[in-house]
Amino acid sequence: MATVSEFVIQRVREWGVSRVFAYPGDGIGEFDGALGKAERDGVGLQYVRPTHEEICSLMATAHAKFTGEVGVCIATSSPGAFHLLNGLYDAQMDNQPVVAIIGQQGLNALGTFTQQESNLERTMADVAVYVQTIVSPEQAQAVVDTAFRTALVRLGPAVIILPHDVQGMKMPKLAPANWVSRSSAVAPSTSIVPPQSEILRAAALINAGNKVTFIVGHGANGATDEVLKAAQACGAGLITTLRAKQVIPSDVPYHSQQLGLLGSLPSVHQMSGCDTLVFLGTNYPYGQFLPASGQARALQVDLKPEQMGLRYPTELNLWGDVKATLAALIPHLDQKTDLSWQNTIAEEMVAWENEMEAQAMVTYKDGVNPRRVYHELNKRLPPRAIVTADVGTTADWYGHHIRLRRGMLGDLSGRLASMLAAMPYAIAAKFAYSDRSVICTIGDGAFQMLGMNELITIKKYLNEWDNPQLIILVLHNDDLSQVSWEMRTEDANPVWPTSQNVESVDYAGWAELLGFTGIRVKTDDEVEAAWDAAFANRGITLIDAYTSKNVPPLPPHISREFAKNTAEALLKGDPDEMNVIRDSAKALVTEGIERVKGKLNIGQDRNDND
Repeated sequence: MATVSEFVIQRVREWGVSRVFAYPGDGIGEFDGALGKAERDGVGLQYVRPTHEEICSLMATAHAKFTGEVGVCIATSSPGAFHLLNGLYDAQMDNQPVVAIIGQQGLNALGTFTQQESNLERTMADVAVYVQTIVSPEQAQAVVDTAFRTALVRLGPAVIILPHDVQGMKMPKLAPANWVSRSSAVAPSTSIVPPQSEILRAAALINAGNKVTFIVGHGANGATDEVLKAAQACGAGLITTLRAKQVIPSDVPYHSQQLGLLGSLPSVHQMSGCDTLVFLGTNYPYGQFLPASGQARALQVDLKPEQMGLRYPTELNLWGDVKATLAALIPHLDQKTDLSWQNTIAEEMVAWENEMEAQAMVTYKDGVNPRRVYHELNKRLPPRAIVTADVGTTADWYGHHIRLRRGMLGDLSGRLASMLAAMPYAIAAKFAYSDRSVICTIGDGAFQMLGMNELITIKKYLNEWDNPQLIILVLHNDDLSQVSWEMRTEDANPVWPTSQNVESVDYAGWAELLGFTGIRVKTDDEVEAAWDAAFANRGITLIDAYTSKNVPPLPPHISREFAKNTAEALLKGDPDEMNVIRDSAKALVTEGIERVKGKLNIGQDRNDND
């Protein structure tokens, strides 16, 4: 007779899981033993053990994002469980199905203040869409099945708590009995389509518009063809959220990339000019960049009904899967013959891309231009490449310069915006698609958090990948640069070196110590050769790019408050005052020249009312 642990492992396999991200400990020890036995018997799960439990949960979330499958992470009781929280919140806030299996002290110890015993259900209640302790073998099947089913339907993390003594109990064959649920390991369909009456209302709303814009989120993943077909029919412009760069190919001429601080000027102009706004699978959180109330009629399509109609007053909220809903909607869309809206967006995007290239070519005295590093990376991305970005200025440059073509993937920690996620995301992507080239872009502050440790994980598993090419770009500027800029632009405070300085480390040397290729880039002229060498290397490469910390992550629209706060911060004695003034001036001059050349509406993007 199988134990509860052996049953749970088999049930996890029945849910289609083949890989787990885990860290051992005595609270989950019996379960770990069963995993080892299953591996020896040839019926186990691939067990990936990084250097920290937080990495496990971030990897599980990344696996879900890149594959559409349920990500699974495993950890021991209290300390291990607590370390999972950050990655589980990443799953919660980016609507990803993840199941966490965590250990607990024995049943008799609950509530008795014994070592590593804590109220894990209460701890996990805020982050989890479902959390339950298995207190008997008869309960195990229903809890496991409910956890997976709920994670898939409610798009969030579910938590299974497995006490140590229950892990080793014998698992009986379930028979009809009071209080015993006999459940199934069958995923429910999420291909939800709204009623026909709502489809017709949506079509009428869109058909009435002359300047239609789609804001496309990660919830539209897998619906690329449907989004493009709908946009072609109604002459819509396309904006993607940062996490949805992969949904719409960058070569679609009326795709203006992102909106907001790391977006494009054509996206700003879409928002100021559209008369119809369609949200597709997105809870875009930055309402300040959306149209004025009453300017545009709006509708939203999403599987998360509680997140609809939050950012802009929508007339119609369609609870449905984007792909299935668009398939039902497209036959009712009128074919627009006037494509001037799309054509204007396309023309502006040509000018915008010229501006981004010009910004990348600016040289700075105090380090490599980080824009240049991303610009040259983008030119060399191989087919089906996967790019991960961290938060901070790496996300700025990723948004401004990386253009994902059809078949490529890219992602980052979105609404949570957690530092260091780029490394576990990249490694999880490599496990999911070991034949692809993966590029991780990360700042030195995030790399020092736990990212450096994960080079050890890469070394451990490198030989399991069909294509061992993985490139890590570290932006080495010895500063928490995004927060430094936020101190200036948001709070009118000078940079505080005590909090912002990052100790300089030879990151390329650390990679070389582990047997990898390290490349140091200290001038702009070395950028192209560095990328060429990295992509020629069939192995692990770390590019240690000594970049300027004073390159301003200029938004497409600079408000009066942005400029005023920055000026005040500098006047208060910012330690980098002269470099910031010099480098910002260079960037602004380049911006102005390119906008005159491209005939982009400079007056409009400088208007505080945009």
